[in-house]
Amino acid sequence: MKNIIFSVLLTLLITIQVSAQRAEDFRLKDAVSGSEFVLGEQVDARAVVLIFTSLNCPFSKLYEERIVQLHQQFSNQGFVFALINPHFGMEEEETAENMKARASERNMRFPFLMDGDQNVTKQFGITKLPEVVVVIPSPTGFAIAYRGAIDNNPQVAANASLKYVENALTSISNRRNPSPASTRPVGCNVRFARP
Repeated sequence: MKNIIFSVLLTLLITIQVSAQRAEDFRLKDAVSGSEFVLGEQVDARAVVLIFTSLNCPFSKLYEERIVQLHQQFSNQGFVFALINPHFGMEEEETAENMKARASERNMRFPFLMDGDQNVTKQFGITKLPEVVVVIPSPTGFAIAYRGAIDNNPQVAANASLKYVENALTSISNRRNPSPASTRPVGCNVRFARP
């Protein structure tokens, strides 16, 4: 009887864990190109790297060069990158024009998405900026492979001893699950608009 109860509980835990790791489809407008980015259309990607960030967060600014380097390192291996701004329209500076200008000046050659209603940010449970979610396509949709911090040193890139996103993408390239699969992000708090 104990074995049956244990088996049922184990199956239930695995089911809950798997369903909690699913990513719902979404579509957001890209401030850079003006076109729509649709997660569900990225089925040929090895993985989609979603980086939640804003123009004004000091932590986000510290990571911009590292994000560009990650894109340069992994985009030719089938990884799709996209920045998502949950503060779009919340402050005077958080505009499509300024997002496009920042992408140009920092050589960010990937979408910078406007999540003004914050639906995608809430869907992924994002609380800090920058925070990364790496999703991989599967026959049943997209699954979250990694979520959390970019690395363990926001202040000085050269002093980062644990490069979480780089390691996660390398693991996915080698057909392995990222370990760790999640880390605690450090940065600016996401400011949610009042309903």
